[in-house]
Amino acid sequence: MRELARGGLSDRIGYSKKATLKEVSLRRIWTLFRSYSRMLYFILFLALTAAVMGLVPPLIMQRIIDEAIPNKNMTELFWYALLMVSIPVISGMLGVWQNHLNTKVAQGVMRDLRQGLFRNLQQQSMSFFTGARSGEVVQRVTDDVQAVQNVVTSVVVSSITQIVIVFTTIGILFWMDWRLAILSVIVLPLFMIPVRKVSAMRKQLRNETQKVRGDMSSMLGEIFGISGAMLTRIFGREKSQEQSFEQMNTKVMDMELKLNLMGRWFMMFLGVLGPLGTAIIYIYGGYAVIHDMMSIGAIVAFTAYLTRLYQPFGTLLNLHVEVATSLGVFKRIFEYLDMSPEVTEKPHAAVMQSTRGDVTYEHVSFAYQQDADVLQDISFAAKAGEMVALVGPSGAGKSTLISMIGRLYDPTEGTITIDGQKITDVTLESLREQMAYVTQESFLFHATLRDNLRFAKEDATDAEMEEACRKAYIYDFVQGLSSGLNTMVGERGHRLSGGERQRIAIARAILKNPRILILDEATSHLDSESESYVQAALQDLMKDRTTLVIAHRLSTVLAADQILVVEDGRIVERGTHEQLLEQDGLYTRLYNKQGGKTWEEPHGLWEVQE
Repeated sequence: MRELARGGLSDRIGYSKKATLKEVSLRRIWTLFRSYSRMLYFILFLALTAAVMGLVPPLIMQRIIDEAIPNKNMTELFWYALLMVSIPVISGMLGVWQNHLNTKVAQGVMRDLRQGLFRNLQQQSMSFFTGARSGEVVQRVTDDVQAVQNVVTSVVVSSITQIVIVFTTIGILFWMDWRLAILSVIVLPLFMIPVRKVSAMRKQLRNETQKVRGDMSSMLGEIFGISGAMLTRIFGREKSQEQSFEQMNTKVMDMELKLNLMGRWFMMFLGVLGPLGTAIIYIYGGYAVIHDMMSIGAIVAFTAYLTRLYQPFGTLLNLHVEVATSLGVFKRIFEYLDMSPEVTEKPHAAVMQSTRGDVTYEHVSFAYQQDADVLQDISFAAKAGEMVALVGPSGAGKSTLISMIGRLYDPTEGTITIDGQKITDVTLESLREQMAYVTQESFLFHATLRDNLRFAKEDATDAEMEEACRKAYIYDFVQGLSSGLNTMVGERGHRLSGGERQRIAIARAILKNPRILILDEATSHLDSESESYVQAALQDLMKDRTTLVIAHRLSTVLAADQILVVEDGRIVERGTHEQLLEQDGLYTRLYNKQGGKTWEEPHGLWEVQE
């Protein structure tokens, strides 16, 4: 479908809603956890329990230093020591339980993100995929989601746990000594000084890194795909490809180093503030102890609580930086999640029942962008069982025209009906059940022949698949394979010849048993022997079916009930072979030029001078 490759991705999805950085807020990130609210409440309960238990050991230390040891009370010392051991054990068990639930929620959110991206991408029309790079699409579903995994995990693990620890610790500090507590809390604003600047810088760097990673994924997909690998070797470009990848790979490394270094400097700054606060407490607390205003045990307990205050507070600030850093990645994810498909079903759309196969186009026009029509005012009808052939130069809009019948694209103007039913009034699934496609380069998955055939009919039996192979003139070839239907075909079916792939695709279409058959240059670029097999298989497949053909072979054109000559997005001539010859127009000149041979595009044959 060469004529579809017009315009960039940004132009194609310009009509769709896209996420903006303003929309990528912490509130929106939190909505990802909405379906896990009950589990989050229980995690909060465990965090509160563990936080309260964590407040006890410093108080026990105070009792040991101020009471048990000075009073030489071994019994009291033993029980305090036993509590010092048992409380962390119980708290640790609660922590294991909480961590398991944290991980369960976080992994559930990651699964939901990937599933949501996959589901929305499945709903996009073909105009999105013809403009997008497959490597970038895969990168957003996999690497981008993976890039925010730590943030999603930390949002649950750190935000809930650390907030509880910070507030419970501040509470007990004020309970112990409000003056020391104020001195401890005064240091906290200093923690926040670098946060805004570091967040902005890391956010920009992370966004740029993910873009380069997307380019790298696309590059790898092209280079190591079958066609790309073959082209690279034919032209001997292995070294230049390696150099290009090295530059991109090094760029990613440099960006990651900058991100890491910036993060380490930030953590170093936070690490300095903790000892600063502790030193202030020791100075004031030491003064209080010297003047008998406070016990040594109280100072030890107080400084122990400071660790519980500064470390969680620093973790929360770092979490804020990490979330801000990942906003660019979240934007990329939400952009795909928010993308509105151009082809949608109407609410309560009807199910299309079995059809006769009457197809009608009425004043159909199509444009990827405004004021850039690909098709203009197309009208024709194909009666049930008829074959209609479309001929014309590359880029004339033929593939787009026949793709609209299955709503791979929707007309910007006009209507298409099947048996009088508007195709926009029925469900997509029931509409597409009525038709099958055989294209110029039929795609086969990297799977067995059986799996590829069952893509058309999941419950197909071996007997049905073998019969379909017979009708497609591929049965003897399949039987001759050592593994038969269990043979792996390789990526995109490249272990098979072009003719073999086409006949497998025809067998797949036969299994589907459609009322409407669409052939998009199905016999082009085949050798004579393969073409004869494919032509024979197609003749059987087309019997009693409405067939729309993009025709390049003269034999196919001669057999058509109606030929539509498409040029510059318009039907310029129509009729049977004989009728078109009588018109003595473009078709006639092409026919005379070919001398009864094949329609060999692109060789300038459509550029016939008056």
